[in-house]
Amino acid sequence: MTALISSKSLLGRSLLVDGIISGATGALMFLAASPLAGLLGLHESLLRIAGFSLLPYAALLVFLAVRPTVSRPLVWGIVVVNVLWAVDSLLLLTTDWVAPTLLGYAFTVFQAVAVAGFAALEYVGMRGGRTVLAA
Repeated sequence: MTALISSKSLLGRSLLVDGIISGATGALMFLAASPLAGLLGLHESLLRIAGFSLLPYAALLVFLAVRPTVSRPLVWGIVVVNVLWAVDSLLLLTTDWVAPTLLGYAFTVFQAVAVAGFAALEYVGMRGGRTVLAA
């Protein structure tokens, strides 16, 4: 199996910033779901579940960011999850399941674009990263 050099590289920095921002966003959505629901026009349960799901994901990203190497297939998985999150966020806005406010639209689109940006940075970091053989 091959691994990528992680820490202090574009990949490592991208994973770290993605993890920190995902953790902060997840904590905000989980802990403040009720007031955010009113402001954003999104379901409280959607915000709470999405926020809660971000917390272990963020912890994984930070953990991987500080590792000296990280598995290439694992990085591919992170890129795919980020792309799916971004696409699903935008698709959510096309359904009748939510009725977001203008702020809700802005929040959803902004976070989708940010997550897609992290996917791109992690992809570029993976493609440009130095590969090592892992035992």
